[in-house]
Amino acid sequence: MSSDERDSSCGPRDPEYDEAECAAVMAEVWTLLDGECTPETRDKLRHHLEACPGCLRHYGVEERIKQLIARKCGGERAPERLRQRLLLEIRRTTIIRR
Repeated sequence: MSSDERDSSCGPRDPEYDEAECAAVMAEVWTLLDGECTPETRDKLRHHLEACPGCLRHYGVEERIKQLIARKCGGERAPERLRQRLLLEIRRTTIIRR
């Protein structure tokens, strides 16, 4: 495999994509995993992942990490008093930053 086909951050990739595009996709991968991206972004990311084996492999690792976190941490809730204090602090921070 030539150095043009490899990106050290995501392995073999389609020569159609450059390192910057792969890095941009990897920066957005969590929004795809969390279902928080726009339909246009979702389609763009999926198209890239289908064509770029290195990014697809990296996406798979991120997906497994997300599943592991959900399995190990899912279902636990903070005590109600702690939740209320955190919500209050978030509101205060939001107000201060506006």
